Amino acid sequence: MKGSDIVVECLLEQGVDTVFGYPGGTILEIYDSLYKYQDKINHILTSHEQGASHCADGYARATGKVGVCMATSGPGATNLVTGIATAYMDSIPVVAITANVAVPMLGKDSFQEIDITGVTMPITKHNFIVKKVEDLAPTIRKAFKIAKEGRPGPVLVDITKDVTLANCDYKKESPLPVERKDYTYCTDSIKQAIEMIEASQKPFIFVGGGVIASQASDELREFVEKVDAPVTDTLMGKGAFDGTNPRYTGMLGMHGTKTSNLGVSTCDLLIVVGARFSDRVTGNAKAFAKNAKIIHIDVDAAEINKNVMVDLGIVGDAKGVLSALNLLLKQQNHSQWLKEIRTLKEEYPLVYDQDVLNGPYVIEQIEALTDNNAIICTEVGQNQMWAAQYYHFKRPRQLITSGGLGTMGYGLGASLGAKYGKPDQYVFNIAGDGCFRMNLNELATASRYNVPIIQVVLNNHVLGMVRQWQTLFYGKRYSSTILKDQVDFCKVAQGLGCKAIKVTKKEEVASAIQEAMDHQGPVVIECIIQEDDKVFPMVAPGAAIDQVFDQNDIKE
Repeated sequence: MKGSDIVVECLLEQGVDTVFGYPGGTILEIYDSLYKYQDKINHILTSHEQGASHCADGYARATGKVGVCMATSGPGATNLVTGIATAYMDSIPVVAITANVAVPMLGKDSFQEIDITGVTMPITKHNFIVKKVEDLAPTIRKAFKIAKEGRPGPVLVDITKDVTLANCDYKKESPLPVERKDYTYCTDSIKQAIEMIEASQKPFIFVGGGVIASQASDELREFVEKVDAPVTDTLMGKGAFDGTNPRYTGMLGMHGTKTSNLGVSTCDLLIVVGARFSDRVTGNAKAFAKNAKIIHIDVDAAEINKNVMVDLGIVGDAKGVLSALNLLLKQQNHSQWLKEIRTLKEEYPLVYDQDVLNGPYVIEQIEALTDNNAIICTEVGQNQMWAAQYYHFKRPRQLITSGGLGTMGYGLGASLGAKYGKPDQYVFNIAGDGCFRMNLNELATASRYNVPIIQVVLNNHVLGMVRQWQTLFYGKRYSSTILKDQVDFCKVAQGLGCKAIKVTKKEEVASAIQEAMDHQGPVVIECIIQEDDKVFPMVAPGAAIDQVFDQNDIKE
């Protein structure tokens, strides 16, 4: 069988049904094979290679399966880099397949030659260059296993053009088994954790994306009830624990709720499951959870004591560790502590200006009309934080957002991938006007395939989050953050083949969302909001999270 056919056969082995990409010279053989296999595998032609990588990422986050993207050599491959880095920072299983010049042409600065394995080494879990056709099938199989096992992540497979042309024997194989890494923690660690929990009077549970990756939401729910504790989460952990549950206190960190930030700062035991103590969560790491002992459960040993020193680190898959804890832990009772947390929630609710059209109001309307069940993708900045604060996610894989890398232009491609992965669910992408400009060309992809995504643009005519920092910390010196120009997003959207709705009043929001949900195709809703709307609460950079402030604190 020809090498290019082997590539597609290996994708079918792995259960791949959809691939996102863009063709070019060195990868032509693989695209020729995709043409032959088009009844078995769906290829989505994006408008840009970066869009393909974000589509694959969104598909992976929405489904839990490995997302696949493809690009040709040189600029095609380098255009995947931002998407690969986005997946790497958030531990998302993606396999990126690129082609390169033939082996005799490597290292000679040939046309569109780039050392893409060298470029992506720091931002992939592993990468390969295939120079022999006999190595092709084993390498692709290994790539999928590496992407899925342990802490997931992106893997790149670069294939020289002569390998795609060459022939060799091919025998179909079942996917390599992916084992959970439960064996790395010991019984003594579980017993020590139980002792620490039983000694605690004020436990708090802090949840990250690792719970979603390990499919441990059921085990987490049982654990929370047994510990009898409140729950907070990271941006990546949204939906791991039901956001409508009374125990849930909102997100933790720079734009977390006062309840979560103050509660974690006063608890005596912080149980961290599948989170990596990002600086946006901890604030001043030395002052983080200063009154608490910390238990940290993570599949990656490198994360233990990396950013925050902990009292007990348990290395293992979250599902396995929580199951072991649930088996031994007796029912705890912390009614007085939960009463304290309820008092904080009542004293410090999330609030916004009810008199004007703004981001929080739009998010709340989307939540109401979708009954908390939509997939919400976001860009990065104020739009992202408002979505995280005001949409209450009931289940895993509902929020699809770039957490670690903070990639502007991510959400539109990701929403396309999510819709292909979950065609029966409503998919929204929440964007600011700054982010939307970056990759709005993917609207052409949405209209080409008539993908019914709903793109919401919160247009304040500024780079909102950067302007917020400039207002609060830079003396209102608005350097390069004002976007007032002649661009009409509704006309652009219509020109790219999408339905467009402009909203300027609160009264128009619900009907616009309903109209978009009823439409059988892609829709852009542009909402004009005020340029100085801000995301609150907030923790100043470098400050401890118990120094969280909001608009009322600024007035005082």
